[in-house]
Amino acid sequence: MPSRFKNLTQHDEHGFIQVLRWKLLGKSRPFSESGPIEVHRRDPRPVRGNYITWIGHSSFFLSLNGRKFLFDPILSDYCAPIKLSRFLRKVPPGINWASLPAVDVVFISHNHYDHLDKPTILRLPAETRFAIPRGLGQWFRKIGREDAREFDWWNSADVFETRVSCVPAQHFSSRTLWDRNRTLWCGWIIESGGTKVYFAGDTGYCPVFSEIGKRYGPIDLAIIPIGAYEPRWFMKPMHVNPDEAVQIHVDVGARKSVACHWGTFCLTDEPMSEPPVRLRAALKNAGLREDEFVVPRIGESVLI
Repeated sequence: MPSRFKNLTQHDEHGFIQVLRWKLLGKSRPFSESGPIEVHRRDPRPVRGNYITWIGHSSFFLSLNGRKFLFDPILSDYCAPIKLSRFLRKVPPGINWASLPAVDVVFISHNHYDHLDKPTILRLPAETRFAIPRGLGQWFRKIGREDAREFDWWNSADVFETRVSCVPAQHFSSRTLWDRNRTLWCGWIIESGGTKVYFAGDTGYCPVFSEIGKRYGPIDLAIIPIGAYEPRWFMKPMHVNPDEAVQIHVDVGARKSVACHWGTFCLTDEPMSEPPVRLRAALKNAGLREDEFVVPRIGESVLI
Protein backbone atom coordinates (compact mmCIF):
# COMPACT_ATOMS: atom_id res chain seq x y z
CA MET A 1 0.00 0.00 0.00
CA PRO A 2 1.54 3.38 -0.99
CA SER A 3 2.12 6.04 1.62
CA ARG A 4 -0.47 8.73 2.10
CA PHE A 5 -0.02 12.04 0.33
CA LYS A 6 -0.24 15.38 2.14
CA ASN A 7 -0.99 18.95 1.18
CA LEU A 8 1.79 21.53 1.23
CA THR A 9 -0.07 23.74 3.71
CA GLN A 10 -1.42 22.43 7.01
CA HIS A 11 -5.20 22.74 7.39
CA ASP A 12 -8.10 21.22 9.31
CA GLU A 13 -8.71 17.55 8.47
CA HIS A 14 -12.34 16.49 8.15
CA GLY A 15 -13.31 12.87 8.50
CA PHE A 16 -16.43 10.78 8.99
CA ILE A 17 -17.35 12.45 12.31
CA GLN A 18 -17.32 15.90 10.70
CA VAL A 19 -19.46 14.61 7.83
CA LEU A 20 -22.03 13.40 10.37
CA ARG A 21 -21.89 16.76 12.13
CA TRP A 22 -22.58 18.51 8.83
CA LYS A 23 -25.43 16.23 7.81
CA LEU A 24 -27.09 15.43 11.12
CA LEU A 25 -26.18 18.00 13.76
CA GLY A 26 -25.44 21.20 11.87
CA LYS A 27 -27.81 23.99 10.88
CA SER A 28 -26.82 23.92 7.25
CA ARG A 29 -29.44 24.27 4.55
CA PRO A 30 -30.48 21.16 2.61
CA PHE A 31 -28.99 20.64 -0.83
CA SER A 32 -30.52 23.47 -2.82
CA GLU A 33 -31.32 23.37 -6.52
CA SER A 34 -32.82 26.86 -6.76
CA GLY A 35 -32.34 28.89 -9.93
CA PRO A 36 -32.09 27.78 -13.55
CA ILE A 37 -28.76 26.78 -15.11
CA GLU A 38 -28.41 28.07 -18.66
CA VAL A 39 -27.31 25.68 -21.40
CA HIS A 40 -25.78 27.00 -24.60
CA ARG A 41 -27.31 25.99 -27.92
CA ARG A 42 -24.30 24.92 -29.89
CA ASP A 43 -23.54 26.52 -33.24
CA PRO A 44 -23.10 23.72 -35.80
CA ARG A 45 -20.16 25.57 -37.33
CA PRO A 46 -16.78 24.55 -35.85
CA VAL A 47 -14.97 27.00 -33.58
CA ARG A 48 -11.71 28.21 -35.10
CA GLY A 49 -8.50 28.94 -33.24
CA ASN A 50 -7.60 28.01 -29.67
CA TYR A 51 -10.59 27.58 -27.36
CA ILE A 52 -12.12 25.66 -24.49
CA THR A 53 -15.68 24.34 -24.21
CA TRP A 54 -17.41 23.81 -20.88
CA ILE A 55 -18.93 20.33 -20.78
CA GLY A 56 -20.21 20.84 -17.23
CA HIS A 57 -18.90 20.74 -13.63
CA SER A 58 -15.07 20.56 -14.05
CA SER A 59 -15.14 18.88 -17.47
CA PHE A 60 -13.64 20.86 -20.36
CA PHE A 61 -12.62 20.24 -23.94
CA LEU A 62 -9.50 22.18 -24.99
CA SER A 63 -8.35 22.80 -28.56
CA LEU A 64 -4.83 24.20 -28.55
CA ASN A 65 -2.68 24.58 -31.66
CA GLY A 66 -4.30 21.63 -33.38
CA ARG A 67 -4.21 19.27 -30.40
CA LYS A 68 -7.34 18.19 -28.53
CA PHE A 69 -7.52 17.61 -24.78
CA LEU A 70 -10.07 16.76 -22.10
CA PHE A 71 -10.01 17.74 -18.43
CA ASP A 72 -11.79 15.61 -15.78
CA PRO A 73 -14.41 14.30 -18.23
CA ILE A 74 -17.70 13.11 -16.79
CA LEU A 75 -20.53 12.61 -19.27
CA SER A 76 -22.48 10.19 -17.09
CA ASP A 77 -25.84 10.87 -15.47
CA TYR A 78 -24.51 10.32 -11.94
CA CYS A 79 -21.31 11.43 -10.19
CA ALA A 80 -21.24 8.47 -7.82
CA PRO A 81 -20.94 4.68 -7.91
CA ILE A 82 -24.62 4.37 -6.91
CA LYS A 83 -27.61 5.99 -8.59
CA LEU A 84 -29.04 8.24 -5.90
CA SER A 85 -31.04 11.35 -6.83
CA ARG A 86 -28.62 13.50 -4.80
CA PHE A 87 -25.87 12.66 -7.31
CA LEU A 88 -28.00 13.02 -10.45
CA ARG A 89 -26.78 15.35 -13.17
CA LYS A 90 -29.06 18.42 -13.27
CA VAL A 91 -28.24 19.56 -16.82
CA PRO A 92 -27.04 17.56 -19.85
CA PRO A 93 -23.37 17.63 -20.91
CA GLY A 94 -22.36 20.55 -23.08
CA ILE A 95 -20.79 18.11 -25.56
CA ASN A 96 -22.44 14.74 -26.17
CA TRP A 97 -20.70 11.58 -27.30
CA ALA A 98 -21.74 12.00 -30.92
CA SER A 99 -20.06 15.41 -31.20
CA LEU A 100 -17.01 14.78 -29.00
CA PRO A 101 -13.90 15.17 -31.20
CA ALA A 102 -11.02 12.73 -31.14
CA VAL A 103 -8.83 13.56 -28.15
CA ASP A 104 -5.03 13.41 -27.88
CA VAL A 105 -4.68 13.44 -24.07
CA VAL A 106 -7.09 13.30 -21.12
CA PHE A 107 -6.01 15.09 -17.93
CA ILE A 108 -7.28 13.90 -14.55
CA SER A 109 -6.92 16.05 -11.42
CA HIS A 110 -7.82 13.44 -8.76
CA ASN A 111 -9.91 10.36 -8.14
CA HIS A 112 -13.19 11.68 -6.73
CA TYR A 113 -16.24 10.41 -8.58
CA ASP A 114 -17.23 13.84 -9.90
CA HIS A 115 -13.77 14.14 -11.55
CA LEU A 116 -12.74 10.57 -12.39
CA ASP A 117 -15.74 8.83 -13.95
CA LYS A 118 -15.18 5.19 -14.85
CA PRO A 119 -18.08 4.90 -17.37
CA THR A 120 -16.78 7.94 -19.27
CA ILE A 121 -13.19 6.66 -19.25
CA LEU A 122 -14.30 3.27 -20.59
CA ARG A 123 -16.28 4.86 -23.44
CA LEU A 124 -13.24 6.76 -24.71
CA PRO A 125 -11.24 5.02 -27.48
CA ALA A 126 -8.93 2.28 -26.22
CA GLU A 127 -5.85 4.12 -27.52
CA THR A 128 -6.59 7.29 -25.51
CA ARG A 129 -3.63 8.72 -23.58
CA PHE A 130 -4.07 9.89 -19.98
CA ALA A 131 -2.02 12.23 -17.79
CA ILE A 132 -2.74 11.42 -14.15
CA PRO A 133 -1.47 12.26 -10.65
CA ARG A 134 0.87 9.83 -8.95
CA GLY A 135 -0.66 6.64 -7.63
CA LEU A 136 -3.57 6.43 -10.08
CA GLY A 137 -1.80 4.20 -12.59
CA GLN A 138 -2.97 1.01 -10.92
CA TRP A 139 -6.63 2.09 -11.20
CA PHE A 140 -6.22 2.73 -14.92
CA ARG A 141 -4.41 -0.53 -15.56
CA LYS A 142 -7.11 -2.42 -13.67
CA ILE A 143 -9.75 -1.20 -16.13
CA GLY A 144 -7.54 -1.95 -19.13
CA ARG A 145 -6.19 1.54 -19.82
CA GLU A 146 -2.43 1.09 -20.09
CA ASP A 147 -1.43 4.44 -21.61
CA ALA A 148 -1.69 6.48 -18.41
CA ARG A 149 1.38 8.48 -17.39
CA GLU A 150 1.73 9.40 -13.72
CA PHE A 151 3.02 12.81 -12.63
CA ASP A 152 4.16 14.19 -9.31
CA TRP A 153 3.85 17.87 -8.35
CA TRP A 154 6.19 20.11 -10.35
CA ASN A 155 6.91 17.32 -12.89
CA SER A 156 6.88 18.27 -16.58
CA ALA A 157 7.00 16.37 -19.87
CA ASP A 158 6.58 17.01 -23.60
CA VAL A 159 3.57 15.36 -25.23
CA PHE A 160 2.73 16.06 -28.91
CA GLU A 161 4.93 19.19 -28.93
CA THR A 162 2.96 20.32 -25.88
CA ARG A 163 4.60 21.03 -22.52
CA VAL A 164 2.61 19.42 -19.71
CA SER A 165 3.25 20.28 -16.05
CA CYS A 166 1.63 18.87 -12.94
CA VAL A 167 1.18 21.48 -10.21
CA PRO A 168 -0.04 21.30 -6.59
CA ALA A 169 -3.58 21.87 -5.40
CA GLN A 170 -5.00 21.72 -1.87
CA HIS A 171 -7.46 18.85 -1.71
CA PHE A 172 -7.56 15.11 -0.91
CA SER A 173 -8.31 11.82 -2.64
CA SER A 174 -10.50 8.78 -1.99
CA ARG A 175 -12.94 6.49 -3.76
CA THR A 176 -13.74 4.35 -0.71
CA LEU A 177 -13.66 4.69 3.07
CA TRP A 178 -10.26 2.96 3.17
CA ASP A 179 -8.08 4.68 0.56
CA ARG A 180 -7.99 8.31 1.65
CA ASN A 181 -4.98 10.16 0.23
CA ARG A 182 -3.42 7.03 -1.28
CA THR A 183 -3.25 8.81 -4.65
CA LEU A 184 -2.21 12.38 -5.44
CA TRP A 185 -4.38 15.36 -6.48
CA CYS A 186 -3.18 18.18 -8.72
CA GLY A 187 -3.73 20.91 -11.28
CA TRP A 188 -2.23 21.10 -14.79
CA ILE A 189 -0.34 23.64 -16.90
CA ILE A 190 -0.56 23.11 -20.68
CA GLU A 191 1.90 25.10 -22.84
CA SER A 192 1.93 25.14 -26.65
CA GLY A 193 3.01 27.73 -29.19
CA GLY A 194 3.57 30.36 -26.53
CA THR A 195 0.08 29.89 -25.01
CA LYS A 196 -0.42 28.69 -21.44
CA VAL A 197 -3.61 27.16 -20.03
CA TYR A 198 -3.95 26.40 -16.33
CA PHE A 199 -6.50 23.90 -14.99
CA ALA A 200 -6.71 24.27 -11.21
CA GLY A 201 -8.58 21.01 -10.59
CA ASP A 202 -10.41 20.86 -7.25
CA THR A 203 -8.87 22.90 -4.47
CA GLY A 204 -9.02 24.98 -1.37
CA TYR A 205 -7.06 28.21 -1.16
CA CYS A 206 -3.42 28.17 -0.05
CA PRO A 207 -0.13 30.02 -0.76
CA VAL A 208 0.92 27.61 -3.53
CA PHE A 209 -0.96 29.61 -6.16
CA SER A 210 1.48 32.47 -5.80
CA GLU A 211 4.29 29.96 -6.39
CA ILE A 212 2.51 28.65 -9.50
CA GLY A 213 2.26 32.22 -10.73
CA LYS A 214 5.99 32.80 -10.15
CA ARG A 215 6.97 29.61 -11.99
CA TYR A 216 4.52 29.67 -14.89
CA GLY A 217 2.86 33.08 -15.09
CA PRO A 218 1.54 34.93 -16.82
CA ILE A 219 -1.23 32.47 -17.71
CA ASP A 220 -3.28 33.11 -20.84
CA LEU A 221 -6.34 31.22 -19.57
CA ALA A 222 -7.03 29.74 -16.14
CA ILE A 223 -9.87 27.33 -15.34
CA ILE A 224 -10.78 27.90 -11.68
CA PRO A 225 -13.52 26.36 -9.50
CA ILE A 226 -16.11 28.67 -7.94
CA GLY A 227 -18.68 26.28 -6.39
CA ALA A 228 -19.30 23.62 -3.71
CA TYR A 229 -18.20 25.89 -0.83
CA GLU A 230 -20.95 25.71 1.84
CA PRO A 231 -21.00 25.11 4.77
CA ARG A 232 -17.80 27.06 4.99
CA TRP A 233 -16.53 25.49 8.23
CA PHE A 234 -16.49 22.14 6.44
CA MET A 235 -15.66 23.01 2.83
CA LYS A 236 -13.01 25.72 3.27
CA PRO A 237 -9.93 23.41 3.32
CA MET A 238 -10.92 21.66 0.08
CA HIS A 239 -13.13 24.00 -2.00
CA VAL A 240 -12.59 27.69 -2.71
CA ASN A 241 -15.48 30.14 -2.68
CA PRO A 242 -15.80 32.85 -5.37
CA ASP A 243 -13.74 35.38 -3.41
CA GLU A 244 -10.87 32.89 -3.11
CA ALA A 245 -11.26 31.94 -6.77
CA VAL A 246 -10.65 35.58 -7.69
CA GLN A 247 -7.54 35.56 -5.52
CA ILE A 248 -6.26 32.48 -7.38
CA HIS A 249 -6.85 34.35 -10.64
CA VAL A 250 -4.65 37.16 -9.31
CA ASP A 251 -2.03 34.88 -7.73
CA VAL A 252 -1.31 32.86 -10.90
CA GLY A 253 -1.21 35.95 -13.10
CA ALA A 254 -4.11 34.91 -15.32
CA ARG A 255 -4.98 37.23 -18.19
CA LYS A 256 -8.41 35.61 -18.28
CA SER A 257 -10.14 32.97 -16.17
CA VAL A 258 -13.12 30.69 -16.69
CA ALA A 259 -15.36 29.43 -13.88
CA CYS A 260 -16.05 25.75 -13.24
CA HIS A 261 -17.15 23.28 -10.53
CA TRP A 262 -20.70 24.54 -10.28
CA GLY A 263 -24.08 24.30 -12.04
CA THR A 264 -24.05 20.58 -12.87
CA PHE A 265 -24.25 18.48 -9.72
CA CYS A 266 -25.87 19.61 -6.48
CA LEU A 267 -23.22 18.54 -3.98
CA THR A 268 -23.19 21.14 -1.20
CA ASP A 269 -25.44 23.60 0.61
CA GLU A 270 -25.29 26.79 -1.46
CA PRO A 271 -28.01 27.21 -4.13
CA MET A 272 -26.75 25.93 -7.48
CA SER A 273 -27.21 29.32 -9.14
CA GLU A 274 -25.41 31.32 -6.41
CA PRO A 275 -21.68 30.99 -7.34
CA PRO A 276 -21.75 33.29 -10.42
CA VAL A 277 -23.63 35.95 -8.43
CA ARG A 278 -20.99 35.88 -5.73
CA LEU A 279 -18.24 35.82 -8.35
CA ARG A 280 -19.47 39.08 -9.88
CA ALA A 281 -19.47 40.68 -6.43
CA ALA A 282 -15.97 39.38 -5.72
CA LEU A 283 -14.64 40.77 -9.01
CA LYS A 284 -16.17 44.17 -8.23
CA ASN A 285 -14.63 44.17 -4.75
CA ALA A 286 -11.24 43.32 -6.27
CA GLY A 287 -11.50 46.10 -8.86
CA LEU A 288 -11.57 43.63 -11.77
CA ARG A 289 -13.82 43.58 -14.83
CA GLU A 290 -16.33 40.77 -15.29
CA ASP A 291 -14.73 39.86 -18.64
CA GLU A 292 -11.49 39.03 -16.79
CA PHE A 293 -13.18 36.03 -15.10
CA VAL A 294 -16.03 34.75 -17.22
CA VAL A 295 -18.86 32.32 -16.53
CA PRO A 296 -19.71 30.47 -19.76
CA ARG A 297 -22.93 28.59 -20.29
CA ILE A 298 -22.69 24.82 -20.38
CA GLY A 299 -21.71 23.93 -23.94
CA GLU A 300 -20.32 27.40 -24.68
CA SER A 301 -16.82 27.88 -26.05
CA VAL A 302 -14.37 30.56 -24.92
CA LEU A 303 -11.57 31.72 -27.20
CA ILE A 304 -8.04 31.83 -25.82
